[in-house]
Amino acid sequence: MPEGDTVGKLAGYLGPALSGRRLVAGWARTTPPADLAGRRVERLFARGKHLFIDLDREQCLRSHLGMWGSWHAYAPGEPWRKPRRQGAIVLDTGERVFVCFNPLQVEMLNRGGVRRRVLEAALGPDLMDEPLDAGLILRRAESFAAADTPVLDLLLDQRVACGIGNVYKSEVLFLERVHPLTPWRDLAETRLLDLYRLASRLLRANSKSGPRVTRPAADGAGRLWVYRRSGQPCLRCGARVQRAKLGRDLRSTYWCPGCQPVPCEPDAGRAD
Repeated sequence: MPEGDTVGKLAGYLGPALSGRRLVAGWARTTPPADLAGRRVERLFARGKHLFIDLDREQCLRSHLGMWGSWHAYAPGEPWRKPRRQGAIVLDTGERVFVCFNPLQVEMLNRGGVRRRVLEAALGPDLMDEPLDAGLILRRAESFAAADTPVLDLLLDQRVACGIGNVYKSEVLFLERVHPLTPWRDLAETRLLDLYRLASRLLRANSKSGPRVTRPAADGAGRLWVYRRSGQPCLRCGARVQRAKLGRDLRSTYWCPGCQPVPCEPDAGRAD
């Protein structure tokens, strides 16, 4: 599942191959469809789960992979591994052909336009960046989330901070021993920010090539603590990991009932 680290890796891979290059062919399934032949790619960058491709003529191609999107690279003339109808972006440099299949969103923006500014304002600070702006995260949480919003929904809210997806949501809550349904305002500010700081460290640690790792122990028990381990013993306390579709969007959530007990009382010490 693409999360902030995935899109960061993608930008790091595509950037050197495309930046400064003029496309010999290409198109994007935007509204209306965009012919990209002859267009110059100026730069690529990630912001949370969004990939931005700045083009000449002060335009930008934005994509969001969603649940099922992926990018492939092909040699010229090489058969695609997915049907052409699933391709939404094609960028042909003459040496390589880069294809984005099945993204959730594809959009052409004017770089100085209102839509671009509104979109960037709607995204919280990127957790892949350093340093983490803790004050801004708290202010955006206050602005966008009701006091009784479960912390699992807060972590997934890209308006507060962007980059956390379903995997990091479950892993971070486990590592910090927070039950997923805890109302976020019941957490002390320091404890809430610990969740984001940990997510930031994990995202940046996984920004290089290789599989996603939140549990670095080399004991063969797995690279993740609870994600997709429903019914298996917790790797910390031995209780059975649970799974349920929770939160606003009923996303699959994994937690350990031993390490993450159901909240009873608010944390002491929250500064209001």
